[in-house]
Amino acid sequence: MALRREVLANAFQVAFAAATLRVGGIAPAHQQYLHCYVPYPPPRHVDTSLRLLRSFAYEQFRPAVFYSGLARDTRSLLDALWQDTTSPSPAGLTGRAVLDVGGGPGYFADAFADTFYVGMEPDVSELSAAGLSGYGAVRGDGAHLPFADGSFDLVYSSNVAEHIPNWRAMGEEMLRVVKPGGLVVLSYTVWLGPFGGHETGLWEHYIGGEFARRHYERKHGRRPKNVWGTSLFAVSAREGLKWAETIGRLLAAFPRYHPHWAWWLTRVPVLREFAVSNLVLVLRG
Repeated sequence: MALRREVLANAFQVAFAAATLRVGGIAPAHQQYLHCYVPYPPPRHVDTSLRLLRSFAYEQFRPAVFYSGLARDTRSLLDALWQDTTSPSPAGLTGRAVLDVGGGPGYFADAFADTFYVGMEPDVSELSAAGLSGYGAVRGDGAHLPFADGSFDLVYSSNVAEHIPNWRAMGEEMLRVVKPGGLVVLSYTVWLGPFGGHETGLWEHYIGGEFARRHYERKHGRRPKNVWGTSLFAVSAREGLKWAETIGRLLAAFPRYHPHWAWWLTRVPVLREFAVSNLVLVLRG
């Protein structure tokens, strides 16, 4: 049953991506939005977007497969952002100090082997979940990072903000520990997107987070990993954009899994809450 659910979710993801691509194709007037919110777009093509979305089917059952592909794509994205906004050197982040806030068990470490990579994770069980060793791992709280000011060239966090109640404090801490002129990249799952409820379902969270949790427990006989109000919270695209603009350091904002020509969705209120799915905020240190 769980596997069938993952397969159905995967099919929905692909269909959703395809629908988004069609929507993006009819909006040439919105090209201005690309230049407003995405001045430095590293190109993402349809096949890459669909491949990333399909990989979500492996997250619960073969996490190494899912995270290894996501790690490679993340490194490519961060290299492109670094080159376009900070240094045009083809070396990208090679030799740079990189902090991964909420790095989990270290699945991303290999993709950053040529950097000074530090993965920070508050949960001891997460740190040891994959049985990995030999990478720089630190236990700490994202809202109180255990590092000095200006310690890293690039600080990023992927899919953490929606799991903590004080994501803004984490964002401010990320800005504190990045070097002046460095980059902060914060991405998170938008609550009203189809995957806002994570494993609790594709539609249940639209009724409410508590309903989604109870529905999951009745169906599977156990609590979900991401529990509404404890380890899963509603974060909108509007909230993230407003925070980044208030900070005054926003360089770019775009959907994580969309091809670059569909990134105009980020600029359309209401629609972006349902269509963006995962929002990336790029800020100057």
